[in-house]
Amino acid sequence: MNPIHGFHFIPPEALAWRKSNLMKIPNADFLERTGSENIGARLWRLPPKSANTLHKHIRAEEFYFVLEGTGRLRVGGETLTVPKYGGVLVGPDQLRQVFNDTDEEVLWLIIGAPEELEFLQGSKSQMDLSLIYPVAPTQLPKELDGVEWPPKN
Repeated sequence: MNPIHGFHFIPPEALAWRKSNLMKIPNADFLERTGSENIGARLWRLPPKSANTLHKHIRAEEFYFVLEGTGRLRVGGETLTVPKYGGVLVGPDQLRQVFNDTDEEVLWLIIGAPEELEFLQGSKSQMDLSLIYPVAPTQLPKELDGVEWPPKN
């Protein structure tokens, strides 16, 4: 993994927001434009009554930090409530899922390292997705029973 040289300044207007593939959660990748192979950082804006994928990692540790609202995070068999400016560090082997069972939007900053090179844009490796999705990734936590997410449109 090659370190960057110098620095990369990313102004807020340079963020490119998009919806995630599986769960349709708006997110913006801070570091994709830097070419970093060591660390990833992304903002996730969870709408009310929504969830991100249930997943784990191969090598990456992830730090979950709540910037706005009250965060909810399922790690293994536990559900954590994370207050604004609170954070949780999760090891690669733990199943985890950020979700929002409130009526207010929640903004998370999620930072992971080391970057899993198999997922970098342009990777030629054939990734075995069962390594990060050992169970159905779109299943919702019990706190969202009766909710339909992701949206159909």
